Amino acid sequence: MKKIFLGIGAGPIQTGIYVAGAAKGGFDRIVLADVDAALVGAIRKTGSITVNTACADKIRTDTYENIEIYNSTVPEELEILKGVAAEALAINTALPAVRFYPSCMWLKEAFDRKPDAVRYVYTSENCTTAADELRKVLGSYPNTYYLDTVIGKMSKIFLSSDSDLPPLSPGYVKGHLVEEFNEIYTTSAPGIDEVGIQGLYPKKDIYPFEEAKLYGHNASHFLLGIFAARLGCRYMSDVTAYPETVELARRALKEECGPALCRKFAGVDPYFEKANYDAWAEELVRRMTSPLLSDSVDRVIRDPDRKLAWEDRIIGAIRLCISQKIKPEILAQGAALAARYQALNTLQGTWPEGAERDEVVKILRSV
Repeated sequence: MKKIFLGIGAGPIQTGIYVAGAAKGGFDRIVLADVDAALVGAIRKTGSITVNTACADKIRTDTYENIEIYNSTVPEELEILKGVAAEALAINTALPAVRFYPSCMWLKEAFDRKPDAVRYVYTSENCTTAADELRKVLGSYPNTYYLDTVIGKMSKIFLSSDSDLPPLSPGYVKGHLVEEFNEIYTTSAPGIDEVGIQGLYPKKDIYPFEEAKLYGHNASHFLLGIFAARLGCRYMSDVTAYPETVELARRALKEECGPALCRKFAGVDPYFEKANYDAWAEELVRRMTSPLLSDSVDRVIRDPDRKLAWEDRIIGAIRLCISQKIKPEILAQGAALAARYQALNTLQGTWPEGAERDEVVKILRSV
């Protein structure tokens, strides 16, 4: 029986993790579904995609051939996708958010054609309840496994006009750049080790890794981004000119987030042993400041309302530290600074636009 992979959404998470992993894992057929007509047309013209990967000292370019893609808003193409979904061993959704799941109702019709088939449905929407949300939309089937994921892989979409890197497909206006790090944790399920998508690591209990991603990786990334913004940095790599600031982020990871996580989840997995966590933290700091990834500070600190929420990265990490009797001093500095920025963002919307306002905002941000 042929191994078929279906990816819904064609962003860098889909291409840089799942298409790459399925291609390297020996899948016989790789199919994508998207609603962007220009993207669909460009990939269909060549039947291939190109993904750029930021390594430690260079950017590697990989091209994956024999890629099929169909537009799920075109009725005749949707019928093809339903046929693919009915036969697919592995499916991954990589949509902007879980609220878009109702647009995948066609999957239910596909699953109904072969309700007893074994299939693994990965959800990559950066939501801890994504698998349950999709199950509610599509329904349960005897051998269909909805799987959560923890994706600590940084990526971006760039405009071809702004970069010398190759686009996703020849003639397309955008390209994908992902980092080399590729350890993606997923929920476990019977037979999952035989699926074969490279880079995916099933865990019996994924919850500790979800907390580690949010209150370790995400918290320190946002923290460093806020400190970088105060310094006037445009890219995260610019902050390496301020080693004392990078050291603050490193200390937050190794002296606050890490000890709290390791104490809470002691014995769960080797990841939560101090030596292993510290080694991971050192590597994360290097990854977050990679000049090859060209991650913008504005992207890292955008949407402060969400990122300062009670259970989100920075406040959630502070609460975790408190619960484990660890003082979150550096995290608190970052949270306070982020709250100031949030207030400033609100205020500047009430001030007259112009160069004078921009100069005032710049001065206030630098304090």
